Formats: sequence, structure tokens, C-alpha cells
Amino acid sequence: MSEAPHGAPIKTPGQLIAAIIASFAVPIAIIVLLVIYVDNSTRTGAGTDSLSEAEVSARIKPLAQVDIRDANAPRVFKTGEEVYKAVCSACHASGAAGAPKFTNTADWAPRIAQGFDTLLHTALAGKGAMPPRGGTSPDDYSDFEIARAVTYMANNSGASFPEPAQPAAGAAAAASGAAAAAPAGASDTGAAQAAAAMAAMASVPQAAAPAAGGTQSADASQAGKALYQQVCQACHAAGVLNAPKFGDKEAWAARMKDPIDTVYNYALHGKGAMPPKGGSTASDADVKAAVDYMISAAK
Repeated sequence: MSEAPHGAPIKTPGQLIAAIIASFAVPIAIIVLLVIYVDNSTRTGAGTDSLSEAEVSARIKPLAQVDIRDANAPRVFKTGEEVYKAVCSACHASGAAGAPKFTNTADWAPRIAQGFDTLLHTALAGKGAMPPRGGTSPDDYSDFEIARAVTYMANNSGASFPEPAQPAAGAAAAASGAAAAAPAGASDTGAAQAAAAMAAMASVPQAAAPAAGGTQSADASQAGKALYQQVCQACHAAGVLNAPKFGDKEAWAARMKDPIDTVYNYALHGKGAMPPKGGSTASDADVKAAVDYMISAAK
């Protein structure tokens, strides 16, 4: 018995044309669907978002902005870490321009050995490539905030300095009052120095008055250093109103032309903008010890 002959699937010219088209169309369709599946995110043409609200707002945004603050509001002081990140890290994070690198104990050890007062004086007055106050102004960061930053960096690099004492709450108000009371036509620098001096005096911690017949502290050097840190550095660390800066040999040399008793007398009874005993109630012996401490640092 013979088998039935097999017929070809394409029997007409139309079927042949359809088969040829399908052989091209089907793979193309599959490729297109795969591409769409892989990259199904929304795509926009170049420049199509240039008129969006966000883009327009960014283009017309003013270059300068006004930051309005309440002058009577209590000041919230930045922490040492905040000041470091905002100002000091620009150089100290990498050790740029010879700055001691943050947390590098080898870099900081010789500086820490000089003491906190010298470190603070350097930060406030500047040294080498570092500008005074790290390039900021007292309106940006107060001496207290700078001291906090110094403490933060030093303590993270091998030191164990105590946290600086926070200024009294009335210091900011005193500064504002001093600036308002400055005579007409006075220079901005003079007004700022007067404001800083008043703020410093307002922030002086008042110690209890010594008993009559009290004797000098057992360790005069330590007593002088303690009084300097509590009272004198408010003006002498930054040289407020021409006060001789701590560690400034030239500034103190001019004062040391007078006999030491005359210098003591200035500290005890006041001179110019400096009130007697710096506005404190310390004993005469401790005030003299503070003078000796500042003079020894300038030799």
C-alpha cells in the first residue's frame, strides 16, 4: 500500500509573501518588547524639563538672601563639633597648609603641650596660613564657640581639656546695648570692640569675696591661671579694646616698660575700659598672680 503524498504548507503566492513578512516582523517585535521590558523607566527628551517649576525656580533664584534674626532672642551656642565641621574641617580634616590633622596625636602633641590658653589664642589671632578665627567673624561664632571647637579638636587628638565655661545669659544683651550706646560717627571696629568688651564684662563669673585677712593661694601660678581662664581671657585672649593679647610679646613689652607694681595697680584698680580686677571679686593676691601668669606667657 502506498502512502498519501505530503502537500507543501505554502501553496499560493500570498502565503509565501505572508511567511516572508512574518519571518522578519516576529523577531523584530520580540526584540522591541524585550527592550521595553528591560528599560521600562520614563524617558524624556533632552530639554523637555527646562520649563518645569523646579527648573524655572532654580534659574530665577536670587544670589543673595536676607536672614532675619530676633536680636532679643537668647543665643543658642554651637557645639565644638558643629563649629569644627562648619569651619575648621576645611583644613584640619586633611591637614592642609600644615594644619594639625584632626585625631592625629603626633600632629597635636606639641601643640597640646603648650596649653589650652595658647591654642585658643592661636585660633583667635591666627597663625601662619590660618586666618584669625578661621576666617570667620565674632558675629558668626563667638569666642566661646571658638574655644569649644579648640577643645573638641584637641580632646579628640589626645588632650583632656575641660569644656569652656558658657558666658552668662546677659552677655549678648550687654553687647547690643554697648553697640547702641557708641557715639555717632564712631568706626565700626570701635563699636564692635566696645560691644565685645561689655559682653565680656557681663560674662565674668562673680566669685565670693574673700574673707578679711585671707592669704594668697598656696600655688600662686595655678591661682593666676585659674583667674585668667575665668575672667581675664574674656578680653585678653582676643585683645578686646587694645588689651594686650595673651602670649603677644610685643604687646606686653610695651606694658612691661612700667614697674611691675604699676602693672599690678592697673589690674587692681582698672585702666581705660578695664574695670578694677576685671570686674571680679578676686583677692589682690590672685589678681597679681593672674598678671604674673600672663606676663610669663609673653616672655
